[in-house]
Amino acid sequence: MKRLDPFLMSLICAIALASILPCRGQVEHILQHVVTILITFMFFFQGAKLERHAIVGSVKDWKLQGSVLLCTFALFPLLGVGLHLLFRAVFPDALFGEELWSGVLFLCCLPSTVQSSIALTSIAKGNVTAAICAATVSNIAGIAMTPLLTGLVLGHVGAEHSPLGSILDVSKELLLPFALGQILQKWVGPIVRKHKILISFTDRGSIVVVVYTAFSSAVVEGIWHRVSGAHLLEVALLDSAMLALVLGLSHLMGKGLGQTTSNSIALQFCGSKKSLASGVPMASVIFPAASVGIIVLPLMIYHQIQLFTCTLLARRYSTRFLDTSDQGTTTSPQRRTATP
Repeated sequence: MKRLDPFLMSLICAIALASILPCRGQVEHILQHVVTILITFMFFFQGAKLERHAIVGSVKDWKLQGSVLLCTFALFPLLGVGLHLLFRAVFPDALFGEELWSGVLFLCCLPSTVQSSIALTSIAKGNVTAAICAATVSNIAGIAMTPLLTGLVLGHVGAEHSPLGSILDVSKELLLPFALGQILQKWVGPIVRKHKILISFTDRGSIVVVVYTAFSSAVVEGIWHRVSGAHLLEVALLDSAMLALVLGLSHLMGKGLGQTTSNSIALQFCGSKKSLASGVPMASVIFPAASVGIIVLPLMIYHQIQLFTCTLLARRYSTRFLDTSDQGTTTSPQRRTATP
């Protein structure tokens, strides 16, 4: 079984610390400024690292790229709203309350991941170049699409969010630093690519600090009196069901569009992922501080489920690819013997 990665363990520790020793008053105020600075640098370094040809290359296969965007920003939100309506109509007293449902629906509006989508596509012998382009475009589009969809989808559960206001806030705090990084890429890019610790520190460090401050506010507001262990298990089951549905539907979509096997793999892994790295900062911008902790819970649970499930799936694809290659090899017994 895949072990919990150190990053997830640090998030769990941040939640535990916030539950035992939540920050308050002046300390909370200072940490909120630290969070803003870290997130700004995070998106600035991401903009400086991302080479422009990766963005330009994304338009080459519009059918595949469009399919990934369709899964990420259409299939997921429709699935989330549909499940919410279904459970509220058929099982009105089942599952968790509207606060956690808001977190599930916010999860459905997020862009794809970058690193894990590319890594898993590579393990599965898929089209890595297409995965790089798809994940990149998804994250850039998410800066505008996520707050817009969040306002539209959460309007369904009665939350008062202004889509336009959210887009402006996210653009100001996330898009501007990213754009500045792109502008200064010629000078800053080589430094960032050489010293990857800059990305790692601002990326993961900002998320850990955001989670700690968010859960501190949530603990003060009584989150653990509103969310039980049974509720967390229900969220995990719902997250697992959504992941399974999207993996299956994206696979069928790839077949229906006549995509090659490598392209279908890229579509599956890019279209089914949701970004914790983008989701936590966006939640801190879109939602009130007291709500962020409970909003990101479904996302944190989905993050680990998608890594575990898709790693197993990628390894299965990789093994099947090797087995198929062996079956098609008739002139090289040595290669057939060497292949596991």
